Amino acid sequence: MADRPTGGVTAFLTIAQRRGREALSFYERAFAAEVVERNVAEDGERLMQASLRLNGGWIMLSDEFPEWTGHAAPPPAGVTLHLQVDDADRWVARAAATGAVVTMPVADQFWGDRYGQVVDPFGHRWSIGSPIKE
Repeated sequence: MADRPTGGVTAFLTIAQRRGREALSFYERAFAAEVVERNVAEDGERLMQASLRLNGGWIMLSDEFPEWTGHAAPPPAGVTLHLQVDDADRWVARAAATGAVVTMPVADQFWGDRYGQVVDPFGHRWSIGSPIKE
């Protein structure tokens, strides 16, 4: 497919409990993501791979495949995906209304952003920031 990321770094999220299709819907509603590609595994049920355009960047995801890794793994605790947006308050509110849990309310930060954090329904942590408006 010609419309794929060609450079930089792209996060690839693993979604537990065969909830990959649900994750696609969540990211479309919560973060205005556009699903560009989706492929289903040979079993016809699990999401093998999907590509989403999100806020000018890319995210890829799939359902978990424990037969390939030997186990199902939770999202890494040390990873946060960051979105730099036009209005952090609006983006966090939309994510929360869609099912994300606000873990750090949006507030003015010393580095010049309005910034907050959410955890999506699949356990992935997102930070969301925008410049403080004067």
